[in-house]
Amino acid sequence: MIVVTGATGNVGRPLTQALTDAGEQVTAVSRHAAAVPEGVRHMVADLAEPTSLTPALAGAKALFLLLSGDLHAPEARPADIIGLAAARGVRRIVLLSSQGVATRPLGPTRVAMRALEDALRESGLDWAVLRPGGFASNALAWAESVRTQGVVAAPFGDVGVPVVDPADIAEVAAACLLDDRHTGGVYELTGPEVITPRQQAAAIAAALGSPVRFHELTRDEAKAAMTPFVPAELADDTLDIIAAPNPAELRISPDVERALGRAPRPFDGWVARSIAAFR
Repeated sequence: MIVVTGATGNVGRPLTQALTDAGEQVTAVSRHAAAVPEGVRHMVADLAEPTSLTPALAGAKALFLLLSGDLHAPEARPADIIGLAAARGVRRIVLLSSQGVATRPLGPTRVAMRALEDALRESGLDWAVLRPGGFASNALAWAESVRTQGVVAAPFGDVGVPVVDPADIAEVAAACLLDDRHTGGVYELTGPEVITPRQQAAAIAAALGSPVRFHELTRDEAKAAMTPFVPAELADDTLDIIAAPNPAELRISPDVERALGRAPRPFDGWVARSIAAFR
């Protein structure tokens, strides 16, 4: 049995499907009731209360650990989840971390995530760490404005980073959960190209076959839009990166290809698969 937290999200959903397709028994965990693939057990748990995960861990051999935004807050204790998993007999954990742990190690949320990585390394379990950069699926935040106004609104319109397709993250996670060769691996996951928000808007317009106007937000406007969903510290850390990515954050990582034997998917491929959300 493999337990997938965040199982209904942009990474967890394709990961759950990939593991099911590989013949694994999967327990999909989310905060709320949700549809899951046939044959998958679904359980509701809130990782802010680690003991709520206990029933899902019964009989599990491996855990994919994805933290929601509130678990990046300073008062959160996500390391307790690692201890609970070890106590319940889990033998392997794959942690979805962040590229910023290496590229911006002094950011408040990065310090906390590095501490969680260290706790995992010291747990005595088999482990792997995934450090993605920006997600292609962050563009879904523009879906409503594209549908209703034909507008993409974002800060730093001409500053790009190599955003990664969540499906690639999911496939690397599946490989790490299933194959001992990845034990102890740290994978920095990016897309194959640097792409700006303005270029992302153009890719969405091309897939729709209709114009999409780009509107540039100020940093303050962007932060105000983010803080209902993530802690202010995480919003600031994220905005610091997308405002002025450093050379390490602009680097095209070889790690998707190293793990999967193929190049990462480009942004326009993600748009093609996701275009219904923008119509």
